[in-house]
Amino acid sequence: MERLHPLFTMRTSLSFLLLILFQTSTVAVAERICSAPVSVQFPENNSVGQLITSITVKSGVTLTFSPTSDNPNPFRLEGNQLLAAKVFDYESAESPVASIICTETATGLKEKLTIVVILINLNDNPPVFDKNPYRISVYEMSPVGTSVGHFAATDLDKPNQLYYRLTSEANEFELRSPTDPDLLVKTPLDYDKVKNVRLVLTAQDTPLTPTEGGDSFTATTTILVNILDSDNRPPWFQPCTMHDVGGAMICQSTGYTGRVVLNEQETGVLPLKPGPLYAIDGDSGINEEITYSFLSGNNENLFEINGNTGNISMLKPAHKLDSIILTVLAAQRRNSHQFATTTVTISVQEKSNNPPQFQRPRYEGIITAVGSMAMDLEDKDKPLQILATDDDYTTTGGINPYVTYSIIGSSDFSIIDGRLFMTKHLPEDILSLQVVANDTSNDESATAQLMVEVKTVILPSGAYGWVEMAALGATLGALLLICLVVIGVLAHRLRRDKADWRKIYETNMFRSSLGQGAGGPKEGIQYTNEAFQNDEDDQSMGSGGPEGGSRMAGREPRKAMEDHMRTEAIMKSSAPLHTLLPSDNTSQASSDKSDSDQEVKPILTKERRIEEGYKSVWFKEDIDPNAKEEVVIIPDSREDDSEEEDAEQSSSRREEGEYEDPPVKSRKVVFGDADLDSGLGVKMGDSAEDSDGDQELTSDL
Repeated sequence: MERLHPLFTMRTSLSFLLLILFQTSTVAVAERICSAPVSVQFPENNSVGQLITSITVKSGVTLTFSPTSDNPNPFRLEGNQLLAAKVFDYESAESPVASIICTETATGLKEKLTIVVILINLNDNPPVFDKNPYRISVYEMSPVGTSVGHFAATDLDKPNQLYYRLTSEANEFELRSPTDPDLLVKTPLDYDKVKNVRLVLTAQDTPLTPTEGGDSFTATTTILVNILDSDNRPPWFQPCTMHDVGGAMICQSTGYTGRVVLNEQETGVLPLKPGPLYAIDGDSGINEEITYSFLSGNNENLFEINGNTGNISMLKPAHKLDSIILTVLAAQRRNSHQFATTTVTISVQEKSNNPPQFQRPRYEGIITAVGSMAMDLEDKDKPLQILATDDDYTTTGGINPYVTYSIIGSSDFSIIDGRLFMTKHLPEDILSLQVVANDTSNDESATAQLMVEVKTVILPSGAYGWVEMAALGATLGALLLICLVVIGVLAHRLRRDKADWRKIYETNMFRSSLGQGAGGPKEGIQYTNEAFQNDEDDQSMGSGGPEGGSRMAGREPRKAMEDHMRTEAIMKSSAPLHTLLPSDNTSQASSDKSDSDQEVKPILTKERRIEEGYKSVWFKEDIDPNAKEEVVIIPDSREDDSEEEDAEQSSSRREEGEYEDPPVKSRKVVFGDADLDSGLGVKMGDSAEDSDGDQELTSDL
């Protein structure tokens, strides 16, 4: 793109002024014989012989250069044409001036022309940087937006503006603007992550890319940025685990452990795990010197620490079985504000006289699958047992709880409680390994040879695998659950029917008691019917004086009711035993109804009558020993019903005012089958709710 020089030089200005004055005065004297423009614009980088301008002349006028013209003359004349005799460069020369004299041959009249050639500046020079590469250093803690350098390019064409572009593999820096090559920090810098940054800066003399048309020149340079470490981290005890917390690096140390023997002083540097105690400066680029000291724990001055190396040594023996925890401080020598602490745990232990020892120098086993236990090759029905004993633990049978097992150079197997397991699938092979038993309390160890045969077992056709066995186990579990539910239901029903079974049990106990008797001749049983005795008492009292007569009159209705209830109870006593169970309530009711409808006859008799509807009580001497008589027990439910009816009748009588005396308790009479040789048993008692208070009466006839 063509441009005009923005400013004329002093020489060019004076030439224009003289030329104007000369031409004005010549025109005033006579008529001009030649003419030409005062100034002509001509591009630089021209070709030799290129036409600059044409001069207008009259006929018979010749043109020559003035003797004062430059030598060599950058112009030449051909007829009335002014031509360029060389290639002009805007950046290396000022605007040239052509001095021409016009001479009229006929009259000898002369006229001088001055033509100023104004060169047009073309974009023919690229931008240029002062250096390539630039080297700068920046501290890692420099704030974002900090200027770290200005990298401008120059252009001989003196364009109005240069344009810049920054290229970087990372994103740590940026330019202030596309026209201002001021380099700024864009993101926080971290020395431990990035120590050096390489930037490429490009300068372009036009905002247009070459593909958009027009001439465009560019220049590039490299900026090498060295990140400097700042003192922003404390010392780090080694070894440690690195953690990135919000962009801040933290090195976590788990501390150190060691051991000493009771009542013995360790000589030299105390061995610690892991490795020796030491710390490094967290700012590795500074690597400040570290000093060490005890912060706490060394109350008895058993140990000392080297301030420069951190090595711990023992000053005197420990006399108590215990763990001593030392706190160690590590700080920078020149900046004590940067420090860190760690713990050293010293275990005071009894002296070990015997290392672990394997029971066998060589173990041989066979293993079939991942997760399975290795079996002893000599006895394939027993698992392979790897065991090392320690003679220092005689009280536990040589079992040292601090012994751990491992296999050297192989992670395909694991030893758990002395059992060998395969942790990764392996092809069939015979492996020769070495097993180590390590006493973690004192680092004593023992080794033994281990030969393992890896063999793949294929289940035969029709064999059951673990899936089938799991299904079988689930089925058996379901069946067991169903059985438990059935048992629970049966137990519940038995508890509900407990009262009926209790009555049957009492009946059996009563029958058993009838068969028990002393040796010798068996005696009979005397039966007493209190109902008839009360009748006689009442009759005798009724024949007394007026007082007795009045009592008799008051009790006659009550006595009649009691007699009726007793008679009804005796009639019901002939019901069979199975009618007492809850499941036969219907048949029991029908039997009671049929008995009550038949004729009731006296119960005291010495005659045995087998008639329908006839019920009697007879004594032992009247019983045929070869006969089997039926004895019926009156159930408690019937007694309760009779008591409830009696209570209701008594209540109604009180309301009617018939009598005020308390009701007489009714007796219950129970007959049971017994061995005829032992006599007939009768159980009589008050009608109380608890049958345990009943009295059993047995008397001789």
